[in-house]
Amino acid sequence: MTEPTGLDPRPDPNEKLVKVFDTEQENEAIVVQGLLESAGIESDLKSIHAVQDAFPGVGGTLILVREEDAAEAQKIIEAYRKSPPLDEDDETADIA
Repeated sequence: MTEPTGLDPRPDPNEKLVKVFDTEQENEAIVVQGLLESAGIESDLKSIHAVQDAFPGVGGTLILVREEDAAEAQKIIEAYRKSPPLDEDDETADIA
């Protein structure tokens, strides 16, 4: 039996995982996954691909976490959703 190395930031697929976030934008899912990881919550990113001729508009990316981490993950995601979006044209962002 091998010892866990801690190199894989994803939960064990044999654990009960729950969906805490879904989006059609993969880059948004990556940002949210980074927020969760920075809070010490391991997550798994799953892409859903559907044949667009048969299922138009179906697809996207899900984030799954361990069941015991779901409540904390939801708090982090809720705070992310309430934060104002960064505006690339915002001149105050360029102040050093």
